[in-house]
Amino acid sequence: MIPFLDLKAQYRSIKDEVDRAIEDVITNTQFILGPAVESFEREFAKYCGIDHAIGVNSGTSALHLAMLAIGVGEGDEVITVSHTFVATAAAIRYCGAQPVFVDVTPGTFTMDPSQIEAAITSRTKAIMPVHLYGQCADMDPIMDVARKHKLAVIEDAAQAHGAFYRGKRAGSIGHLAIFSFYPGKNLGAYGEGGAVVTNDRALVDKMRMLRDHGQSRKYAHDVLGYNYHLEGIQGAVLGVKLRHLDDWNRARREHAARYRELLKIEMLEEASYGEPVYHIFPVFSSKRDELQAHLTAKGVATGIHYPIPVHLQKAFEGTGGSFPVTERAARETLSLPMFAEMTSEQIETVTNAVNDFAS
Repeated sequence: MIPFLDLKAQYRSIKDEVDRAIEDVITNTQFILGPAVESFEREFAKYCGIDHAIGVNSGTSALHLAMLAIGVGEGDEVITVSHTFVATAAAIRYCGAQPVFVDVTPGTFTMDPSQIEAAITSRTKAIMPVHLYGQCADMDPIMDVARKHKLAVIEDAAQAHGAFYRGKRAGSIGHLAIFSFYPGKNLGAYGEGGAVVTNDRALVDKMRMLRDHGQSRKYAHDVLGYNYHLEGIQGAVLGVKLRHLDDWNRARREHAARYRELLKIEMLEEASYGEPVYHIFPVFSSKRDELQAHLTAKGVATGIHYPIPVHLQKAFEGTGGSFPVTERAARETLSLPMFAEMTSEQIETVTNAVNDFAS
């Protein structure tokens, strides 16, 4: 079986570095936040081209924290997309606000900037584009709309570690950005983890307080906060992995180029404005379920990102709207194996199996 993702192969390639970093945290007993997390925050901020990074315990917490920092609250609205993992919209609800969905663009399946302005109301507080599959949304027109209406922009870059948009790193364009370090991400922890990045020092101070039970100093709880600490071991692991991220992303792009050369099926459009990092390599078929069954029989593991759009989830009944491109993606998307350690033989096996079905 060709795995969808091979974290064991990745671990073998960095085992000595990771083991030493974890041992150092255990030896120094700095298990919550601490120097390993602080070091990673500095390095990750620098990597993104941003002044500050705040490590937290998950990408979902990062979303929640970012919205709290800009004052999203009861009765507010945040414009985002339905073609995403549910956490994007759930975190809006955690603040007492409502997600307002717009459709995605055919080909790239990221936020359609042309639909944003019509979705703005007097209650709109922010716009949250999602950099899906490791490719940035088209940020310039999104930022233009935000400036015109004086709205904040939060980049959901949970799948886009290291991606570029017109020469800028994902996460360095909006007012804030969030990342997830779920183990399967291009930059993944050995457990849960996330971060918010921003250049706004006032927001940084607020988020550091909110992630630590609202403390301005020990046992002085100035606001209602949360237990959103990033663990020391995760900071250590991420610090090691960050040093390899560009090489891993380069390998993913090479694999994607080979897929594009060999596959005879509809694939994700690579936007001219940026450089994706292929967290996911999706293909599209009106017979998606049959294709998935065919690949399983051929020993190829696959995934579906995402089979039910957020606006059709039971938990989000009543959000409404017509999103034909999103719903088409949900019906037809199939994600092929993609990880840096893939071999040329594995890629050819996958493409032969797909092409055999397509023909």
